[in-house]
Amino acid sequence: MDLGNLGLFKLMSRKMGWLTQRQEVLAQNIANADTPEYKSQDLKPFTFRDALSDSRRLQATATNAMHLQGTRGAGGMDREQRVRNPYETAPDGNNVILEEQMMKVGQVNMDYQTITNLYKKQVNMIKSAIRGGGA
Repeated sequence: MDLGNLGLFKLMSRKMGWLTQRQEVLAQNIANADTPEYKSQDLKPFTFRDALSDSRRLQATATNAMHLQGTRGAGGMDREQRVRNPYETAPDGNNVILEEQMMKVGQVNMDYQTITNLYKKQVNMIKSAIRGGGA
């Protein structure tokens, strides 16, 4: 049984991949904290809505002239990505704030641990169901 084909496991796998990438970006920010003109970077947030949308999106088809067209375009919802200007920039142009980066690293670690625990619980639930409810 390939757990990677189940929806919840796909979602958890994508979230863990995103967390891994974010950890790399944050590590680069911390490593370049003293590099002149370096601008801190971050990934676009991983949201549940974005995680559920993928290339296999179903398109509505009007089978009757009386059907409404709908309000969403073919590309889905367009959202404006806000870019945050850091409040603290060094005289050399570097805007990495180590405290902020370390807080983000801590959040990534907590999220990764949460997803790992959720993954373990789901696997244990499947094992229990296969064994017959733990009898």
